[in-house]
Amino acid sequence: MRIPIGSTLPNLSSAFREAGSALTVAATALFCLGFAGDAHAFKIFGITLFGDDKADVDVVDPLNYSVSLDADGSDRELARAIERSSLLVNQAENPVSGDLGLVIKARDDRDRLIAALYERAHYGGVVTVTINGRNIDDLPPNPKFDRSGPVPVTLRIEPGPVFTLGDIRFEGDAARLDPGRYGLRPGGDAGSLVIIKAARQIVDDLKTEGRPLAHLTEQQVVADHKSQTVDVVLGAESGPIAPIGPVSISGEKAVDPDFIRRYSRLNQGKPYTPEDIRKASERLRKLGVFSSVTIRESEALAPDGSLPIGITISEGKHRYFGFGASISTIDGAGLQGYWGHRNLFGQAESLRIEGSVGGLGNWNGIENLDYTAGISFVKPGAFVPSGTLDTSIKGSTITTESYDAASVVARLGYSYELTDKDTLSAAATLSFDDIDDAFGNNRYVTFAVPIDYVRDTRDNTLNPTEGYRATLSAAPSYEILEGTIFSSFEGSISGYRGFGEDDRLVLAGKLAAGTLIGGDGLASMPATRRFYAGGGGSVRGYAYQEISPYNGSGDATGGRSYVTGSVEARLNVTDAIGVVPFLDFGTVSSEIYPDFSDVRLGAGIGLRYNTPFGPIRLDVAMPLDRYDGGSRYGIYAGIGQSF
Repeated sequence: MRIPIGSTLPNLSSAFREAGSALTVAATALFCLGFAGDAHAFKIFGITLFGDDKADVDVVDPLNYSVSLDADGSDRELARAIERSSLLVNQAENPVSGDLGLVIKARDDRDRLIAALYERAHYGGVVTVTINGRNIDDLPPNPKFDRSGPVPVTLRIEPGPVFTLGDIRFEGDAARLDPGRYGLRPGGDAGSLVIIKAARQIVDDLKTEGRPLAHLTEQQVVADHKSQTVDVVLGAESGPIAPIGPVSISGEKAVDPDFIRRYSRLNQGKPYTPEDIRKASERLRKLGVFSSVTIRESEALAPDGSLPIGITISEGKHRYFGFGASISTIDGAGLQGYWGHRNLFGQAESLRIEGSVGGLGNWNGIENLDYTAGISFVKPGAFVPSGTLDTSIKGSTITTESYDAASVVARLGYSYELTDKDTLSAAATLSFDDIDDAFGNNRYVTFAVPIDYVRDTRDNTLNPTEGYRATLSAAPSYEILEGTIFSSFEGSISGYRGFGEDDRLVLAGKLAAGTLIGGDGLASMPATRRFYAGGGGSVRGYAYQEISPYNGSGDATGGRSYVTGSVEARLNVTDAIGVVPFLDFGTVSSEIYPDFSDVRLGAGIGLRYNTPFGPIRLDVAMPLDRYDGGSRYGIYAGIGQSF
């Protein structure tokens, strides 16, 4: 038997910030939340929360069927894979179009089930599909089934033995490559996906040498049922080394094509690598101004020996707006709104204006409401393609258990991508703060120069399964009114490791620490710059900023140093649902070094609903060392994992 090988939103701020009885329900922007027409379904981010979201689709000559799956002899993992592969099983509630439509779907399902067996090296498996008791291969061209009830369909899978790899041979320009490097070893895993992945990787590796026309010339997979082994022959032709040639742009309307070409960093004359093509596509998508990006390589070299490349883009809507409302048993009601433009001057510059008001439900005067308002501007590709300029001015009033603050912050910053994984940024900020806290009412005018370095090797920013993210930051500061010099230094690292098939279990951990040096006591530095812990961003189970040094009157003062950490076990129970037990800890000290005299622990469990844009997160936590009169539990929600 021969088998051909071939191609076969940032975390939301905690919706439940405070612990205890704090319970917040947010109404998001109109384009994120709505009703699904006549089906009367209520959706958020495209996910049905209640009601029926099935559209009324007219099926010509609808035919209902029932299906039974018999996978006896399969282990649990294989049985689960078989069930996931069957459209007849997963779409059993949907009628098909006519008797022939059922037969066509059954034949397609048989192919899918055989492929599922091959993926797990069951090359001797047998899949039998019967409709109304008859094998689909014995049915007439135009079958007629009894429609007095759902037509019975039976899927029977005999998986057979697991095959292993036998003789492995690379030919042509691939002969110099080591098959073991591609996971192909005698006696090893013979699953079809392993072989397909190896074939693709051979071509990618040859292309990485700067040979864009590399391709497979031989693909043979022969299963020997007597020895239960699979022999593999893969051949490739590498082709000539060629640089990137002229880059053409198509599909643009309002975005400058020269900017697209420059920002892609596919510079003419640069050595070709498939990784550069992939990275160019990713960075163009991340601009947020395009709804689709396609990069095509020419199938032939230009007369000068270079490779022409075409970038086809489709622009999305440049202007957007949104508004929402919230209600909390602690903070009362609130309103939020924003407006933005993603392509202000034709080179993907973004402008965003936003504002909010909170505390409406606890009305005791307009002066006691919480406000935020701001405007920000971001220019990608500023000065050099890998640089980004950002500037903003934001004002806010905030009331917390630790302090009340009215602040205005102006910022001018610049970030530079050192590599695809490393980013260095610096900014100049000027802030005015009017603060009531444990030290009374004080005003501060602070100039700061925050400098940040980030290294990010995660495979997915919203739901990582491997890699790590490390940050280092320093913010030298000068408080102008009192002439106080102080600086903050912080660092964090989070790591991820997946286990099992499809990384069904991911262990994740995070450690963060910081210190404030300089100043003339805590009161000389704004409370907004001191350290606190507690809440969804640090130690869950404790209220926001609850972990802090306290003075003799029981007022939180904030601290000069902190250490926080978290460990999580992220387990996918099904493809859509996951559970996450977790443990957080944190300590905040009034000294520049943490003394760990007061370490607080929070533990809990979370629920994850996996979506294409990242998991929707709901965590419930309890403090293991509760403060007197402090929070008893915390509920936190967001999009993406907690870190």
